[in-house]
Amino acid sequence: MESEGNSEKKMSSKTKKGSNIIPLTGAAALLTLAVSLAITAINNRRNSKKKDLPGCNFRVNLSASEILKLADRIIAKSKEVHDAVASVPLDKVTYKNVISPLAELEAQQFPLVQSCVVPNLVSTSDKVRKASAEAEKKIDAHASSCSNQEDVYGVVKAFAAKEEWMGPDARRYIQCLIRDFERNGLNLTATKREEVQRLRAQIDELSFLYVKNLNDDSTYLLFREDELDGLPTEFLKTLEKVENGMFKVTLKSHHVAAVLELCKIGKTRRLVAMTYGKRSAKVNLSVLEDLVQVRHKFARLLGFSNYADYALNLRMAKTSSKVLEFLEDISSSLSNLANKELSVLKELKKQEEGELPFGVEDLPYYVKKVEQQEFDVDFGALKQYFPVNLVLSGIFKIFQDLFGLRFEEIVDADVWHSDVRVFSVFDLSSGELLGYFYLDMYTREGKYGQTCVVALQNGSVPFNGARQIPVALLISQLQKDIGGIPSLLRFSEVVSLFHEFGHVVQHLCNHASFARLSGLHVDPDFVEIPAQVLENWCYESFSLKLISGFHQVFLIKLYILLKMLTLLSYSSIFIQR
Repeated sequence: MESEGNSEKKMSSKTKKGSNIIPLTGAAALLTLAVSLAITAINNRRNSKKKDLPGCNFRVNLSASEILKLADRIIAKSKEVHDAVASVPLDKVTYKNVISPLAELEAQQFPLVQSCVVPNLVSTSDKVRKASAEAEKKIDAHASSCSNQEDVYGVVKAFAAKEEWMGPDARRYIQCLIRDFERNGLNLTATKREEVQRLRAQIDELSFLYVKNLNDDSTYLLFREDELDGLPTEFLKTLEKVENGMFKVTLKSHHVAAVLELCKIGKTRRLVAMTYGKRSAKVNLSVLEDLVQVRHKFARLLGFSNYADYALNLRMAKTSSKVLEFLEDISSSLSNLANKELSVLKELKKQEEGELPFGVEDLPYYVKKVEQQEFDVDFGALKQYFPVNLVLSGIFKIFQDLFGLRFEEIVDADVWHSDVRVFSVFDLSSGELLGYFYLDMYTREGKYGQTCVVALQNGSVPFNGARQIPVALLISQLQKDIGGIPSLLRFSEVVSLFHEFGHVVQHLCNHASFARLSGLHVDPDFVEIPAQVLENWCYESFSLKLISGFHQVFLIKLYILLKMLTLLSYSSIFIQR
C-alpha cells in the first residue's frame, strides 16, 4: 500500500493522459471547454475500456443481482467482525482487538454500502433502483441490529474504562460508539431495552417508507402557456409538451422553484405550491401520524420528554425549550420589520392581482418584484450571463485558488450516465491525490429530485497507516443545453451550486483519522457552516468576473448590483438567495 501511494503521488505531479486540468475562466474558459468536450468525445470513442480510480472502492454500474449479492456480503462481513469483537474477554480488551476492527470495518464497508444505496438516487433502470432500495433496507436493518449488540457494547465500555485512548481522535470515536449504543437503549434494563429495539425497528421502517413514497412520487401538473406567463422561453423549452399543447410541470425542485420565483399568475403559483406540499399525502399522512407516535414512545423510554429533545441532545441547543426560547426572542426582535416588509409585498400583490389573500407561495415572486423595482433589475436578463459551463469553470478556479487545489477531469472513468463527469483533486503544492468527486448535474427521469452532496467514501487512516482517500458525489437538477443554446442559471442557482461545492471541498480536504468523523460526518450544528461561508464568494467582484460572461464594463455594473442585493438580503428576512 505504501509503494502504491508513492507511485500515485509521482503520477499526480504531471498531467495524466486522458485528464484535463481546469485552470481557465472567462472567454478563454469557454474556448477551452469546447476543445475539452471535443477531445473528450474523441477519447471516449477510442477508449472502450473504462479507467479505474486508484484508491476508490465505490463500485459503479452494478446490476440488480450484483447489488443484492454485495449487500449480503457486506452483512456477512459485518457479522463476522462484530462477533469477533464480542468474543474478546473483558480483561483482555485492547485497541487492536476491539476499536481498530470496528473502525476499519466502517471505513472499508462504507463505499461498498454506498455502491448498493446510491443507484437508487441516480440509476436510469427501474430494476436497479428497486434492487438498490431493497439492499438499503436490508443493510439498515442489519446496522440497527449491530447497534443493539449488548456484548459489543460491553467490550467497548470495558476498553473505554481503561482510558487508553491512543489520541484525542480515538477518544472521540470511542465516545461516539458508546453514545450511539446508549441512544439505542443498551444502558437500560432488559425489558425496556427490548421495547426500545422494537420501536427503533418501527421508526426505521416508517422512515424508509416515508422517504420511498416521496422519491417514487411522479405527480405533475398541466398548464397552458398563458398560465405560465413570466417564465422565460428557454425554461418552457425544457418542459415536456402533451398532445393538446399543455406544458408538463413536475414537482421536482428545479420546476417548483422556477414557477414560484418567476410565474406572474398567482393561481399557477398557488396550485404548484399546494400540490408540492401535498405530494404523497394520501400514502404518507398515515405513515407520518404513526411515526410521530412511535418516536414519542421511543424518546420517553430513553428518558426524554419528547422526540425533539432526543434529536436535539446531539446539538448545542440540547432541548426543545431552548430552541423555542431562541425563536421567540428572534420573533419579537423582527416582528416590526417583518410586518413592514410584508405590507410592502401585500401591496405589490394588490396592485398586480387585486384583492387576493397573500400566501406563503407568493413570497419568492414578490421578493423578486421588490428587488426589480428598487434596483431596476431584470433577473431574466441576468441569466444570460451565467451559462452553466462558464459558472462551473469559474467555481473550479475559485476553489483551486482558495484551497491550493488542482482539479483534473478523468474523461474515461466508469460512470452510470453519459452526463456524469469525474474529477481527481490534488494538493497543488505537494501533488498528493486528495480524492475524487463525481458531478451529476443534469435532470433526468428517475434521478433524485434535489440538489445535494453524497459521501461515497470517507477519508480515514486505518491501524496499518495506509490512508483511505475520500470520494464525493454532487447531484443537481440543472437543465442541459438545448439546440446549441447554453443552459443558463438563475443567480440563486449559481449560489446553490457554489454552496454544494463547499460541501465537496469540505469532504475531500478533511484529514480525520476515523471514517465516522471524516468529511461530512461532523456535528450537525457545524455541517452546513463551511458551505454557507463559502457561498458568500458569489457576491465578490473577483468571483463574479470568473463565473459570469460579461465584458469588464458590465462586470463592474453587475458587481455593484449584487452588492446592493447583498445589503438587501441582510436587511430583510424574506430575501431568499
